[in-house]
Amino acid sequence: MLLAGATIWLSGCASIGPPEAPSLELPKPPTDLHAARKGDKVTLTWTIPRRTTDRQSVRYLGKTQICRSIVMALKQCGKPVGEAAPPAGFAGTKKADGKKLTATFVDTSFAAEQEHATEFASYAVEVLNAAGRGAGISNQVRVALVPTLAPFGDFAAHVSAQGVMVLWQCPGTAEGGSGIKYLFRIYRRLESSSSWNKVADVDATQCAEGERAGISSFLDQTFEWEKTYFYRGTVVSVIETAGKPAVEVEGDDTTEAKVSAHDVFPPAVPSGMQAVFSGPGQQTFIDLIWAPVSDADLAGYNVYRHEAGSAPVKLNSDLVRTPAFRDSQVGAGRTYFYSVSAVDQRGNESGRSEEASESVP
Repeated sequence: MLLAGATIWLSGCASIGPPEAPSLELPKPPTDLHAARKGDKVTLTWTIPRRTTDRQSVRYLGKTQICRSIVMALKQCGKPVGEAAPPAGFAGTKKADGKKLTATFVDTSFAAEQEHATEFASYAVEVLNAAGRGAGISNQVRVALVPTLAPFGDFAAHVSAQGVMVLWQCPGTAEGGSGIKYLFRIYRRLESSSSWNKVADVDATQCAEGERAGISSFLDQTFEWEKTYFYRGTVVSVIETAGKPAVEVEGDDTTEAKVSAHDVFPPAVPSGMQAVFSGPGQQTFIDLIWAPVSDADLAGYNVYRHEAGSAPVKLNSDLVRTPAFRDSQVGAGRTYFYSVSAVDQRGNESGRSEEASESVP
């Protein structure tokens, strides 16, 4: 009986099975590779794998190969165009906090090809283990091969009464490629912010193709006064193919132009001043009317009066909000000369209008 019991216990131990094979330590290929092109630089980003193909934690990470193919899709990495070293301190560590670790590689060997302007290059990465072995390439991403242009020269911006005028110089020679449309994209950011916002896309095809030389411009009226901004521009190459979304690639940026949007510009001078006397049978007064000023930041008007040989004196204590005023402080036998100015919300006052005169019997 004791022997039988021993046999049963031994057979129970044997049910554990054979030991598992050691992990091959092959990092799982990334599935979130992303590519962004700016001029002739392509920036790749991906999440560094934390698991192997057999679901074990990655302990020792090797280099990552950067794979690229012109026109044709990738089946395997082949000869890499670059390598990314593993992040410092990764070997032998575990990321217990669960946070993703992102890698970045900038391919500066990319060269756009006019011959394949409507085609794409394919990129992938292959993450290797410490022994230089990998489990295959990542997801593939495509990058347009359309050539880009150098930024237009003499980029500048300055403040005017109408807004911020952005200027640039067309090259005067044919630099663009056949069948490519070009835009000049203008960006702006606040001095207190690092975020750039697109202000405008200006058609620049004629400028890029040398059909239009000299200075081009754009008037920005979407800013806020009393703030400081930075502007920059870039030439965008656009390929339009029937039945497909347009492909856009930005070139390198111009230098930045700084603008302090300080409003020292008065509104337009009012016009159409008329003065009409109202007399017997009622209190005497002179009614004034004029054409309204259309400036968006108009706050109101100041009304001035004088008699012959004397200086104009402002009649209103508060700004006149509408283009009309009644002067009831008039005396019989006198002739008065009237003018009006416009004032904006920052206190800038225009010149005075042409005078209108009226006499009191």
